[in-house]
Amino acid sequence: MEATNTLINASKELVISSLLVNALRNNAAIAIWRKPGSSTVEAITDKDQEGYIGQLKDLDRLPPGFMIHPFISSQLHPPLYIKATNYFSFNLNEEATDASQIGELPYIGEGKAAELAVEIRKFIHNSQPKATVTTTTKSNFIETVNKAIEAINSGELFKVVPAKVKSIELPNNFDLASVFLNLCKAYPNAFINCFYSEKTGLWIGASPETLIKTKGDKFFTMALAGTQKAKGENPLKNAAWTQKEIEEQALVSRYIVDCFKKIRLREYSEIGPKTTVAGDLLHLKSEFLVDMKSTNFPQLGSVMLELLHPTSAICGMPKEKAMEFLHSEETFDRSYFAGFIGPVNMNEETSLYVNLRCAKLDNKETLLFAGAGITEDSVPEKEWEETELKCNIIGQFIQPKK
Repeated sequence: MEATNTLINASKELVISSLLVNALRNNAAIAIWRKPGSSTVEAITDKDQEGYIGQLKDLDRLPPGFMIHPFISSQLHPPLYIKATNYFSFNLNEEATDASQIGELPYIGEGKAAELAVEIRKFIHNSQPKATVTTTTKSNFIETVNKAIEAINSGELFKVVPAKVKSIELPNNFDLASVFLNLCKAYPNAFINCFYSEKTGLWIGASPETLIKTKGDKFFTMALAGTQKAKGENPLKNAAWTQKEIEEQALVSRYIVDCFKKIRLREYSEIGPKTTVAGDLLHLKSEFLVDMKSTNFPQLGSVMLELLHPTSAICGMPKEKAMEFLHSEETFDRSYFAGFIGPVNMNEETSLYVNLRCAKLDNKETLLFAGAGITEDSVPEKEWEETELKCNIIGQFIQPKK
């Protein structure tokens, strides 16, 4: 991961656009991200588009890179690992960007930022979708929710999380770099990301949910569920949770605890549940921490990754029955939505996030994905409204209101 001083005092839009254009021109895979609570934008590129995934149980042995894992692995949507052959980073808080901290970028004059944005947009417009995606109608989604409630009332399921896909037009003035930076500003506590490879296509997102995080001897995961719109000047104080939302979040927490029990891990700390802000939405969150050294469990990250995915927050409980329900009822392939993404073994830290609040930039349209946790107390109309709110997390930046 070498960096050279090749671009000085460039705008942040120009740096991000340059990274993207160079990757696209050279047929290289690229990932750009900013971690929750961080002011550092990081990026890696690699011309080896085949990637390297190995086994999830070998997570600790992977070279530094960025993992892109689908909801369900398939020939059409395989896992991909972008190795950190070239590494770049810069600080969002600095007025000017000094490329001594960025990496190998050709010098491009400041006036070229708009031209690069156009080149990226043309690339998206000329990309050929790998498969036809059927968008979800309101009537079909509500019908699926009603079927889910019936399955729960019959005792077949405790919870299930059906999803939908929504299509919006990609505007003629779309600027991917500006959208990325606007997401960083709007959602400081989300994992802001953008990645591209020939196999995955081009995605952008702002995920609120950590799947696993390991740093040194510390392991971290979270249970995030329950959704309501943030209201008032102090939305955390104004939050009032219904029994449905409390139970939905409790199911996710119990799922994590059950995973700990499977590996006979009893020494962990649980914090929460407490209300957390994710953009314009509120969620209930519990955090789980483990000292891997004191528990003598150095491979806990790899083991829990295999056990957790897909979590009950994106699938349901019991997992096998919920997966069968989703397979029979959902009319589209989730692809990399509800999979997991993030940097692995970068600066001695691994941070993987559930790929939520995301969009695929597909030819002349943008595909937005969202799911809703269904329990026996769900109201179908409200679940549809929740998915609309979740789609808008990204949609409002791609297609701003006039």
